[in-house]
Amino acid sequence: MHYMRQPDLEAREGAGSISRAIGGRVRQGRASRGWTLDQLAERSGVSRRMLVSIEQGSANPSIATLLRLSDALGIGLPALVNLDRSSRLRVTRAGAAPVLWRGKLGGRAALVAGTEPPDVTELWDWTLGPGESHSSEAHTAGTRELLLVLDGQLELRVGQHAEVLATGDSASFAGDLAHEYVNTGSAQVARFALAVFEPTAGGGEAR
Repeated sequence: MHYMRQPDLEAREGAGSISRAIGGRVRQGRASRGWTLDQLAERSGVSRRMLVSIEQGSANPSIATLLRLSDALGIGLPALVNLDRSSRLRVTRAGAAPVLWRGKLGGRAALVAGTEPPDVTELWDWTLGPGESHSSEAHTAGTRELLLVLDGQLELRVGQHAEVLATGDSASFAGDLAHEYVNTGSAQVARFALAVFEPTAGGGEAR
């Protein structure tokens, strides 16, 4: 008989809690605007079937899908996933940040802090296992990102450009271009902090 390791169980329970919270906020945001599922699907580019699963809390949507939804609803990604809704001071304790991506080689991306519209700023804690990568489609116009390598080595690809960054190296780049983070090492984990600034997130309900 095989037993699930406790860390795996806790990770799944945590992911389920986040999925339910996201589903509730998507459903609430859609209802407050008087939109049907089909209308939100059209505005966000997310399929109706996926929207149903997200609102039910049974889906594990990608970061790209969450960004499309938060932009369509005009609320920003932090407001969509953050479990703490206090306004003046928000503290996220170590290990409590929502993990919105888990890679097959041990990587993870946790949204550790963020602000609400109109100008949204996100702070991420990223880890990539050896040989692991993550691709991101272009974000909304004007999005800018800041990256600081905390451990290991990372190749940052933005549009047609690529730079190898070592521990302590940093970069700023246009997030409204397709970009990719790559751990080109064969043995060492790469960890980096990422700040994302998205001006006038959501762009209004006319989108």
